[in-house]
Amino acid sequence: MRVLLLGSGGFLGRYVAEHLLADPAVQLTALGRGDDADVRFDLSNGSPGALTRFLNAVHPGVVINCAGATRGGARELTRHNTVAVATVCESLRRSGCGARLVQIGCSAEYGPSQPGSSTAEDAVPRPGGPYGVSKLAATELVLGSGLDAVVLRVFSPVGPGTPAGSPLGRLAEAMRRAMQSGESELKLSGLGVQRDFVDVRDVARAVHAASLSAAQGVVNIGSGRAVRLREAASVLARVAGFGGALHEIDAPPGRVPAAAGHIPAPAHPHGTAHPHGTAHAHATAHGHAPAHSQAAAEHGGGPGGAGNATTYPYPDGCGSWQQADVRTARDRLGWRSRIPLEESLADIWMEAACRI
Repeated sequence: MRVLLLGSGGFLGRYVAEHLLADPAVQLTALGRGDDADVRFDLSNGSPGALTRFLNAVHPGVVINCAGATRGGARELTRHNTVAVATVCESLRRSGCGARLVQIGCSAEYGPSQPGSSTAEDAVPRPGGPYGVSKLAATELVLGSGLDAVVLRVFSPVGPGTPAGSPLGRLAEAMRRAMQSGESELKLSGLGVQRDFVDVRDVARAVHAASLSAAQGVVNIGSGRAVRLREAASVLARVAGFGGALHEIDAPPGRVPAAAGHIPAPAHPHGTAHPHGTAHAHATAHGHAPAHSQAAAEHGGGPGGAGNATTYPYPDGCGSWQQADVRTARDRLGWRSRIPLEESLADIWMEAACRI
């Protein structure tokens, strides 16, 4: 199977490439803006005609699009996430290769959800910011293209290589700094949100499965359970051997911050659907914080300690909760997540610890 991978240099793209290269039946060509790509091409500025000529020359059976932007204003996000996908779709229509398209979407497209619910693919999308809007527009272009295509709506990808701008990446970095400086207390805020974390290596397996399947439309890719960021922080502290106190400065009155330990069982362990089928959920895509949360991350608090508070805002327009209904991925792709969050957090910490 000849596969053309777009965006191989990103967080998800790197793992998708690694997974595909391990399959002897796959002949992989990587196209992107970076020097590590087999062919240099900027989807946001390139013409459909140029990409069509390349498709006709390579003649792939599958095109996987992991490319996209997570930072910048609405115009830049639209150019990289929407216009670029329009270029891909138009080029595939013009080309005679008949390739299947696997588009990487994100749960930012859904927008706010009802706490306690699981978001199924038939939920009405209501994105809460320009990032989600740009990704939803791309999904609509793919679905309306008439191509053999599937969109994987990835929830919160984590694992080795998690970007420092993501909530868990920032958390690991703050803990590293606290341990390096000998701080006995780490002050945190914004840990009350609950998100559906899925390991990036599991996402790569899902992409491979989607490439081989006949599934079309939208398929959620997540763990099927929501986890509070404060619980993830406690587990990360245990994994890291951080003996200091985690002090949550904005915890609701009467709530005791979680102690380091195991992540609790989810409210809906099997990703059951909301009874009315209309709940919505969200997470970041491509493993990065959305553009509108990056500024808050970069200009947030210090590394911790008695005099500093490290903030971990999750202003992604999706409220306090996200959880994927993952039954479609199980039924149509034969896929489910395998790697527990504890393992993902341990791998995140291993990378952070190398900088101590």
